[in-house]
Order: sequence, then C-alpha cells, then structure tokens
Amino acid sequence: MAIAIDAIRAAAQRVAASHGLDVVDVEFTGAGKQRALRVYLEKDAAGREALKAKAAAAAADPEAEALGLPSGVPVEALSGTTHEDCAVFSSDFGTVLDVEDLIPGSQEYTLEVSSPGIERKLYTAADYERFSGFVVAVKLFTAINSMKTLTGRMTFADDTVTLDLGAVKQKGKKKQGATPPPEKVTIPLRDIEKANLVAEI
Repeated sequence: MAIAIDAIRAAAQRVAASHGLDVVDVEFTGAGKQRALRVYLEKDAAGREALKAKAAAAAADPEAEALGLPSGVPVEALSGTTHEDCAVFSSDFGTVLDVEDLIPGSQEYTLEVSSPGIERKLYTAADYERFSGFVVAVKLFTAINSMKTLTGRMTFADDTVTLDLGAVKQKGKKKQGATPPPEKVTIPLRDIEKANLVAEI
C-alpha cells in the first residue's frame, strides 16, 4: 500500500504545533523491516525569535549563562530543537500514527526525529528568503557552464536565487576547456533540483 506522505506531514505539523515546533521535512525511506519515517523539526517562529534574543543577550553580557551554541554558527541557522523536544514529539506523534493508521504495517518501521542540522536543506521560497546571505550549495536540473553544482553566498528575491560564486571556492572537477562560471549567477527557483546550507565554521 502507498504511504500517504501528505497526510503524515499534516499530522506531524499538528503535533509539532502543539509543542511550539514546526516540521521542516518528512521522509519515508526503505522497504519491509528497514522502513524509516524521518521527521525534521525546528522551533516555531516565536521559539526561534526567543533563541535569537537569548543569544543577543548572552553576547552583550559576559556574565550571562552560556547557551552552548556551536562556535561560528549564526543563530539564525539553528533549529533550536532539543533532545527533549524530539523525544516528546516522537511519543505523541507515534501515538497519532497508530491511532490514525497512517502507515500500513506500522509495526515494521522506525520513527526517527531530529533537527535538520546546520547544513539543512532548503525546500520553500520562505526557506530561501530566511537564509538569504548564507552560503548555499545548489544542484541544478540543467548545467551552467558545464557545472550542475554551484556553491556561493545567496541572495533571494522574486523567486530567483543569486549566488556570489566568488565568495567561496568551488568544488568538483571542471571539464577541460569549459568556460569558467561568472562571479555571480542568477537562477530561477524552478531550475534548482535541491539546495542546502553550507556551514561556515
């Protein structure tokens, strides 16, 4: 039987919202007993603002209690999700999955709940807008100057991503005789197959 991923995502968001969380993504992978449902969570907008306020207060006051934030990681890139958040969500969401029978053969899958990480994927226009100014790696449906993967500092406006490629060293092999990419490229959002943040630690 097919997995109704949209129904699962909607149920996950309902449970997440009751705990001050947002669902970043839901993935269902594997087959048989190796099936895994992965849910990636972050604090909701109010929770992220509270985290930013705490980080700003800690930066301004050397006597303030350390927040234990990763060194060099902008607070905007952090999900704010704790192990406790994941455990509580997992318990409640597991019950919803069973009661609503959203996964056929539900005894044969593993529920994994975590934060999206500091190199999180970008999914929506809102993600691109939120992380404008960050270094991003994008994979394109169609190559630009023989390159399908580009990394640069991103700006975003009007459903268009602009990457400053000169801001970072490009990875991967360049085809012999290929024209080097320009310092900046502009890419419509529809031409991006996938994208993720690149940590600047």
